[in-house]
Amino acid sequence: MMQLIQVFLDLEYQIDFATTASAGEKSEGLGQFGIHSHSIELNNSNFDEFVKQLSPNVVLFDRYITEEQFGWRVAEQCPQALRILDTEDLHFLRKAREVAHKKNHPLELYTDRAKRELASILRSDVSLIVSSAEMKLLDETFHVPLGILHYLPIWVDKLETDFPSFETRKDFITLGNFQHAPNTSSVIYLKKTIWPLIRKQLPEAKLHIYGAYAPKSIADLHNEQEGFLIKGWAPSVKEVMTHARVCLAPLQYGAGLKGKLLDAACFGTPSVTTTIGNEGLFTMNLVEDSPEAFAEKAISLYTQENLWMQQQKEGRSALEKHFMKQSHVPTFVEKVQELRKKLPSHRNQHFLGQIFHEQTLQATKYMSKWIELKNMKEDSL
Repeated sequence: MMQLIQVFLDLEYQIDFATTASAGEKSEGLGQFGIHSHSIELNNSNFDEFVKQLSPNVVLFDRYITEEQFGWRVAEQCPQALRILDTEDLHFLRKAREVAHKKNHPLELYTDRAKRELASILRSDVSLIVSSAEMKLLDETFHVPLGILHYLPIWVDKLETDFPSFETRKDFITLGNFQHAPNTSSVIYLKKTIWPLIRKQLPEAKLHIYGAYAPKSIADLHNEQEGFLIKGWAPSVKEVMTHARVCLAPLQYGAGLKGKLLDAACFGTPSVTTTIGNEGLFTMNLVEDSPEAFAEKAISLYTQENLWMQQQKEGRSALEKHFMKQSHVPTFVEKVQELRKKLPSHRNQHFLGQIFHEQTLQATKYMSKWIELKNMKEDSL
């Protein structure tokens, strides 16, 4: 989201940021960028007057749930505004994989969550998709028109050139916000299954685990004797990543692009991950799915300098080919400018989205209105 905000700042847009969430200690300070922040409420028609007076040219929704709650209000009050959905990842895909993993069931994509998220994509003028694998899924499996999708991965502004060497680095690292279920699952998997295999071969090695909002169940995994170290939030990803020799990311479910693996490649830290972890990242990492093979690959990468150097080079090459800012931001800016000029014809070309506004969206709309009336009645008692 901050990358997208910066793009619009560079285009000299006046940006207003509206959120239902309360500011936390790790919230981004948007005021320093000249951005006006607004507190809004769910199921409250006050938003209608707010957005009508604001009269935006472009509205960017942060994930489908936000579009689901506010998209119909924006469409009614500001029909001229370009509506962009920032998917971040396909939530229905991530959740389906989580269910399949936890219940040991076959993957089921055709869920109610998928219907909701796909409806949100169809209602939006354009949806930003961060992973090439998810672009393929939407195109080939769900037949979403490519004209309303835009591939925009997390990008890198510039590449680092000076890294600590193999011999000056030590230990393993993993990181990720623990409010994100795949990260929590990954750390538990490391603790119970993979780390004992690595530690048996490398008894002096340590695993440094960084991430904000660690619950007690994760904090309690900290064990100095096992070298399994829960470190909490990392103020500087670069600082902790460049001290480690190898990054581990045995993700068992998830979706989108894995920021930790992009960070690792940026800072010259080779990684071992799973097929799901590497999705959309091309040849950036070593990939293994079985715990035994994963541990063996991690040990080889940790102990063999030639392999380590080769993988560091592969990571840099993947960044250069697929994730540089200059390869993606200009085309996104061009897309926004083109859509703003031709919005009526674009919507007519993808008329199905207008049908969703007229029909299926009404359930969300009137449920919201009902909740609002219910809340008003309760307040008056």
